[in-house]
Amino acid sequence: MTTLGASIFSTDISTAFHPEMTSLFWNQRRNPILKRLAVSTEQLASTATTVTSKTTPKRNFVEKESSEAAAFSTATAVKSKTTSTGTTYLSEESEGNRKSLKDYFDEAKDMIKADGAPPRWFSPLECGSHSPDSPLLLFLPGIDGVGVGLTRQHQRLGKIFDVWSLHIPVKDRTSFTGLVQLIERTIRSEHNHSPNKPIYLVGESLGACFALAVAARNPHIDLVLVLSNPATSFSMSVLQSTISLLEFIPGQMTLTLCHILSSMTGDPLKMAIDNVVKGISVPPTIQDLSTYLSVLADILPNETLLWKLELLKSASAYANARLHSVKAQTLILYSGKDQMMPSEEEGQRLSRELPNCQTRRFDDNGHFLLLEEGVDLVTIIKGAGYYRRGKCINYVSDFIPLTTTEFNKFCEEIRLRSDLTSPVMLSTLEDGKIVADLSGIPSEGPVLYVGYHNLLGLEAFPMVQQFMIQRNVLVRCVAHPMFFESKDGGLPDFEGNDTLRIVGGVPASAVNLYKLLSSKSHVMLHPGGMREALHRKGEEYKLFWPESSEFVRMSSTFGAKIIPFGAVGEDDIAQIVLDYNDQMKIPFLKSQIEEMNKRVVKLRTDITGEVANQPVHLPLPIPKIPGRFYYYFGKPIETKGRKQELRDRKKSQKLYLQVKGEVENCIAYLKEKRQNDPYRNILPRLIYQATHGFRAQVPTFEL
Repeated sequence: MTTLGASIFSTDISTAFHPEMTSLFWNQRRNPILKRLAVSTEQLASTATTVTSKTTPKRNFVEKESSEAAAFSTATAVKSKTTSTGTTYLSEESEGNRKSLKDYFDEAKDMIKADGAPPRWFSPLECGSHSPDSPLLLFLPGIDGVGVGLTRQHQRLGKIFDVWSLHIPVKDRTSFTGLVQLIERTIRSEHNHSPNKPIYLVGESLGACFALAVAARNPHIDLVLVLSNPATSFSMSVLQSTISLLEFIPGQMTLTLCHILSSMTGDPLKMAIDNVVKGISVPPTIQDLSTYLSVLADILPNETLLWKLELLKSASAYANARLHSVKAQTLILYSGKDQMMPSEEEGQRLSRELPNCQTRRFDDNGHFLLLEEGVDLVTIIKGAGYYRRGKCINYVSDFIPLTTTEFNKFCEEIRLRSDLTSPVMLSTLEDGKIVADLSGIPSEGPVLYVGYHNLLGLEAFPMVQQFMIQRNVLVRCVAHPMFFESKDGGLPDFEGNDTLRIVGGVPASAVNLYKLLSSKSHVMLHPGGMREALHRKGEEYKLFWPESSEFVRMSSTFGAKIIPFGAVGEDDIAQIVLDYNDQMKIPFLKSQIEEMNKRVVKLRTDITGEVANQPVHLPLPIPKIPGRFYYYFGKPIETKGRKQELRDRKKSQKLYLQVKGEVENCIAYLKEKRQNDPYRNILPRLIYQATHGFRAQVPTFEL
């Protein structure tokens, strides 16, 4: 042992290892973001005087002492590049920097060496790039207890969270209650330090039980729980029967570890297919699996495995008995192919038991979800609308720009729609010339795009996609609040809701529009709202706008450009066969609509007329042989320098009617011009693409 005051390195560090560790140590000392970490009193007593001096050449983390705690830092250099056009950007990420399952075992092997200290927190060095106002995220590990179960997530989590992980040493026998108290002391300390920030508890399996227990005991603290395959179903798992077998048949341990390892490595067939598609390395070899099994045996020797199973048993019983006390915002991630626990059924049960809970299902994944390929925890949290830096989510300041991976996935999700409709984008230059691209769109915000809402909002996502591709501009969609609410007051969770949140959708409100324009954003607004998107038969392209100029004066406050636009094509895609009026004549559908509208958030309750008639329902359309979508963006209308002028109600109303008239003109222009498009029908487009390549841009009518 060596005294902390002298050095944290032993005198026998190898020559090959020493330069790397010295560099890491000084990087850590110079990093002001690696803050003090709260730990138990027992830990402070244990670590205040000495640290382990035995270090091996392969060790990739160092120990750091602060006034309150000892912290380990795993070291992986992460660089990210961000490009921007105006006020929006798409952050780039390198898939080569994403870690693998092998990294988990390598880091776990290093973490457990010469580890005789009590449970404690460590902060990965690669998670040190977050901003000062980032919320705290505490990772509570599963049965392994090592604390590196987020290793494949560290690169992205570290940019938006202050990440701490709990490490439970192999030989530690702290009781469940003792571990809960350790976590509890930490969150209370951090809550007192930053009372207006949420604290995130990411619990995997056993760690999910810890998170639920702490949340039940501290309902007054703003906690956000993200639970991956919670072990609250332990009594129904295959591990339950393992306890007695391990006690009387020690040889059973190898089979148990093999079962755990198979849950970590995932479905071999799925992995092989994914790797072929993505062009990456093959699944783990027999030699790799043998190495993993050896490391797993070191992490969970027979006595430790028995202890952890007993810990699981008591943790599950404790958490289940206190579910009624959990008030925290909760997101449950459950796998469809969990071989260790019935996670799918358990996720659905917990969703019913917990009052403020959402779930996300992962059909083809196993128990150790966060270690599997293609699972991005940041994207999941963003999609659920769970990321916030304060007591309430701020859809402007809390928004996290898309990564290239997220944008590519978004494009993949709407590819069929885009391929079938082959959108045509027209814009207007400053001299009034119409061009067949988006070069007439300003780069700098704020810009407000005001237009007609097609049936079911079919035009919105292709527009967002093309703006990103052609102009590197992210258009923020203003949508009905029901797409952002969970359970009561909102729509059932489905993938489209997550996509809307990820690409920057914002609930419709005057406050949110104010924030967007003040931040120089590009904003898509449909004054007709849901009345247009859920219109009746024969109402295609009819505007249902309020009488008052809702957006004009706010635009002039920030000097925003207003761009009227028309989008045409819904009548070439589908035809409504059952609209609202038809459905209200069918008793079963009528009762469903009435029940839904009792729960959904209502807008424009202070006005009358058709625009206020926005009952939520789902029109029943039948598809047509696909036609084509056309977008026409008119000449930008300047409001900069007109703030005083547009305070006059008559003048602002005049501009409002001008914008409305321009939208109607854009729609009329497209409806007329599309008659001359030789590629309006899908068959000529397919022939053209078969000749010129399926990624080729199909021509349109002459301008």
